[in-house]
Amino acid sequence: MTENPTFMRAEIDEAADAIARQLEANAPIASALGERLRAIDPLLVATIARGSSDHCALYLKHLIEIVLGIPSASIGPSVASIYQAPLRLDRSVAVSISQSGRSPDIVEMQRAARRGGALTIAFVNDAASSLATEAEALLPLWAGVERSVAATKSMIAGLVAGASLVAEWRDDAPLRTALTGLPQILREQKAAPPETLVETLASAKSAFVLGRGATLAIAAEAALKLKETCAIHAEAYSSAEVLHGPAELVTPGFLVVAFVPRDVAREGMEATLERLSNAGAGLLRIEAGGADADDALTAAPTESSLLAPIAMIHRFYGLAEAVARRLGRDPDHPRNLRKVTETV
Repeated sequence: MTENPTFMRAEIDEAADAIARQLEANAPIASALGERLRAIDPLLVATIARGSSDHCALYLKHLIEIVLGIPSASIGPSVASIYQAPLRLDRSVAVSISQSGRSPDIVEMQRAARRGGALTIAFVNDAASSLATEAEALLPLWAGVERSVAATKSMIAGLVAGASLVAEWRDDAPLRTALTGLPQILREQKAAPPETLVETLASAKSAFVLGRGATLAIAAEAALKLKETCAIHAEAYSSAEVLHGPAELVTPGFLVVAFVPRDVAREGMEATLERLSNAGAGLLRIEAGGADADDALTAAPTESSLLAPIAMIHRFYGLAEAVARRLGRDPDHPRNLRKVTETV
C-alpha cells in the first residue's frame, strides 16, 4: 500500500473541524428556523438531492419521521426539470441538499417546490450558489473546499445539518448537547483500519451493504463509496428487505457489510445477519462501541444513538480510502467521475 497522502484522507480528518464550525456559525440561524417550523407545523417534508447528498436526505427522513412524527419523502428532481409537473406542497417544507448548489435539476426542483407552496430550506456548502441564494432559509455546511471527488467531510456536514435542524425544530436539549460533543468524537477517530478488514474488502468482487433505521442511509453511502473509490460492486439494502429476493445471491464467501444500529432495530438485524451467515456469507460488522476485530470496525459511541451513524460512516470512510489505495486506485480522481455533476 502506498503511503502517499490523498485528499480524501485529509478531508476525512478535517470533518471534525468542519462540523464544529457549522455548529457554532449556524446556531442562531438553526434556532430561529426551529421556532419558525414549530409555528408552521408542516404536514410533510420533501427532500431534494442526488448522490451522497441524497443519503443525507435519507438520514434526515429517518430523524424527521422518528423524532417529529412527520412523513418525509424524496422528490425526484426530474419532476420539475424534465416533466415540469406542478406540485401541491402547501403547509410543507422542502429541504434541498447539495455540496455545490449548482446542479440545474436540483435548483429547478427547489424553485418548483417554492411555487407549490413549500418553505424552502437549503443545506449547501457553496453559500454563493443559486441553490443557496434562492432558498428561503439557508443552513451553510461550512465544510470548506473539498478537493477529492469522493465527498466525505461535506457528507458528514450534511448529516450534522439535518440532525441540528431536527434538534432545534423539536427544541431537543439532549440532542443539541450530543451534537456539541460530536466534533471531539470524530477528532479521536484516527486509528488506521485493521489490515485484515482492508484485505477482506479489497478481495471482494461484490457485496451487500446493510443498514436499518438510522443506519440505512449510511449503508447507501458506504455502497456508493465502494463503487466510486474502489470499483467494487456494492448494493445497499435494509436488513428487512434483503431477505425479499436479494439474499438468493448469497453463496459461500459472499461479503455482507453490516452497519449495526444501536437502537431497537438491532435485534432484527442480528437475526438477518445470522440467516445470511448460515447461507455462507462473510460478515464485516460496523458499529458504535467496542474494539476493532478481524471482522469488525468500530466507531466511538455517541451520546445519542441518533448520531451513531455519523461516527460510523466517518470511520468507514477511512477503511474505503485504505482499500482504494490497496487496490492501486486514486480515490481523489475516479476514472469516470468528476467533482460537480450537473444533471438536468
